[in-house]
Amino acid sequence: MSLRHRHLRKFSSFLPHISSGYHYQPSRRLLNSVASSSSHLLQQCNGIDTRFSERFSVSFRHSTTSQLSQVSLSETQLLSFLKSALDQLQGPNYCWLNKVDENKEFLKKDGTFLVVAGRFFQNSEKVGCNPAVIFEKVKLLQQRFPSIQVIGFQDCSSVCSADDRSQLVQLIMEEYISFPLLFSNKNFSKLTEEACFILSKDFKNSLVFHEKDLDIAMLNKAIEELSVQYHVNNIALHKTSWSKEAEIIKEPHFCTVLQNLLLYFPACISTDESGKRLFLSDSNHHRIIIFDGDGKILDCIGSCPGFEDGEFESAKLLRPAASFYHETEDCLFIVDSENHAIRRADLERRVLETVYPTSSIHKKSTGLWTWIKSKLGFTSDDDVKFEEHDSPSLMCPWHLIKTEDNFLIISRSFETLWVMDFELGEIKEVVKGFPNTLEFCRHFILEKVALLKKMPDYLLQQQRDANLGREGLPYAGLISCITTFENHIIMCDTVGQGVLKLNRESGISSSFQFSNLGMLGLPYWLSFPLESFYAAATGLSVRQTDHIQQFSLLPGRVDIRLSIDVPTDTELVEPLHESCIWCQARGAATELSVVENVAGSSEKVGVAQQWYDELDNLAFWETESELVVEDENATRDTNPEDKRMHIDCVVNTSPGTSEVIIYAALYLKLRRNLVLQDDNDQEKFAARIANILNPKENERFDGKSCTKFLLKSNRDLRDLFFVKPLHVRIKLNSQDHPKADNSKDIVLTDASLNIDVSLN
Repeated sequence: MSLRHRHLRKFSSFLPHISSGYHYQPSRRLLNSVASSSSHLLQQCNGIDTRFSERFSVSFRHSTTSQLSQVSLSETQLLSFLKSALDQLQGPNYCWLNKVDENKEFLKKDGTFLVVAGRFFQNSEKVGCNPAVIFEKVKLLQQRFPSIQVIGFQDCSSVCSADDRSQLVQLIMEEYISFPLLFSNKNFSKLTEEACFILSKDFKNSLVFHEKDLDIAMLNKAIEELSVQYHVNNIALHKTSWSKEAEIIKEPHFCTVLQNLLLYFPACISTDESGKRLFLSDSNHHRIIIFDGDGKILDCIGSCPGFEDGEFESAKLLRPAASFYHETEDCLFIVDSENHAIRRADLERRVLETVYPTSSIHKKSTGLWTWIKSKLGFTSDDDVKFEEHDSPSLMCPWHLIKTEDNFLIISRSFETLWVMDFELGEIKEVVKGFPNTLEFCRHFILEKVALLKKMPDYLLQQQRDANLGREGLPYAGLISCITTFENHIIMCDTVGQGVLKLNRESGISSSFQFSNLGMLGLPYWLSFPLESFYAAATGLSVRQTDHIQQFSLLPGRVDIRLSIDVPTDTELVEPLHESCIWCQARGAATELSVVENVAGSSEKVGVAQQWYDELDNLAFWETESELVVEDENATRDTNPEDKRMHIDCVVNTSPGTSEVIIYAALYLKLRRNLVLQDDNDQEKFAARIANILNPKENERFDGKSCTKFLLKSNRDLRDLFFVKPLHVRIKLNSQDHPKADNSKDIVLTDASLNIDVSLN
């Protein structure tokens, strides 16, 4: 009896209870609601598609009782193995994927670790629940406990084969997995046959939670007690649109090569029939692309990953999903998936706002000082208070359906549905479980499924293989990636990274060929100097430099011209736009803007600046004829037969050292007249694109893996647009000013630099 009593007391310490004092309010609302009731999982979902089950062998079963497993020898051995593998990216029987090489913090072997063990895509006869459920749980815990380090583990017969990596890319892209994954051919079958969570401090004193019996509130409670025991600070940073984040957004590292595709997991689409506009969620590029029926890009919402309101160029999204266009208000409502929010884009004012969750900071003060503090991230906990603390929170929302008075918001796993009042922006009801979700919105889902079934079988099967189906509705996961526009059915191609359209009359399908790419601007993942410094300090990778050259010259005006050779067998999709170029002068050099070099542009600057310009003109006056001759000479020096691409910039230098940094995004595609033996050899096309995207042959995502991934698409790869980043650094060493004949005045000189850059 005493032994039973002792075990009962030990078990009761892990029972869920409502905790107070969470600093991250959105997560608190969700965790409190979860803690107040058991996390009911569905019984086996037999509708998961067969080909997907061949890739994912994680099995999930429903249980109403949460149990805590004792640590067995296999768990102890696994933790010891993980600890020994932290120092190297690859060993004789393991390899790390999705891990940042330079992340020094991760190499520390002390801290709180959560190991998610399972078989993610090997053959299995077991069919379980939607695997998106397990990743939603992990993301919930990561947000509640930002200091916890999550590791994924899978044992497999082949360590990181090309087939495994290409399948893993699809999984990481779909589920947006940012934590590192360890693959090993060591046999831990007893542990990984079914998914489980292993919680430990410094890889010791482990607790094991099997997914089949997991109550998320129990795991949350265990992490809290572990944090209290070891005095771990788990205060979550505010992640709101009203205070800047003090952290760099972690993105999937394994797929960074694919960032340079024009579209990177285009997941959802909606339309404005009257305005003849389409709204594409380029999810993993964290932006909404607005384009017309011909593929011309009209506008873009979102600058980089994050959570911030504002104008389209500065606003931030984090993996936008489904959207809905409201014609009366001329607004686009967006599901901001990884921010767990609903955003509203005013298309007339070009401003992005947050509908849910709401904040009281807007109602407190509209003063300038409050605005400055919020932008700099200095708002205190008392300044940012979320309304309706007891209301349920969104967690990984994905789909969006508009009814007469409400929004129906559905999670990616279809396990949760939120009913939101359209006018008030408040959640009125939460529906749990796939059967209940399906019953609530069956009519709307069936309408989308009917559209999907009109697509060609080979296209539909391809998308279905890459997305999870549910019992009775194998295409449920695709309901937000299809819509109608005029006489076409439009569908996102998450395999070929494009957008498909099917003519209803002729039955002919094709892909959109996008134009006006300058509207997309310079991609955020091209690291700027300050961001590079911050990234290096936090252990993130910094993009390599394509060309570095040093010059010694006299102080004065320097005209710089870059002549760029694009990679062999490629061509520019369209001429390079000014918005895709970024130039900065540092040190003893200052950049001359385009406005300063355009005649008669003084009207565009302030009155004070005009006054200083007039003084400069009096001091350094040149006749108009001399200026015209200089421009004519510059024009004559240009060789009309030179087919290279050119970038021009002008700087003024002073005595000392300086540096000119130039970034550019070149949108390329393969030439149609490739000198290849077989003009329709898609495998060679894929290999060539893989070599351009990843010229350094990254060991974790090599050319073979990238080639296999690109070949999954049925499209002609010569129509695939991709970005070739350009990064040039020019170092200038300027001597002292030469003296004039009277030994008093200084002489300013003009210099021209022609720099050849090859991207082959």
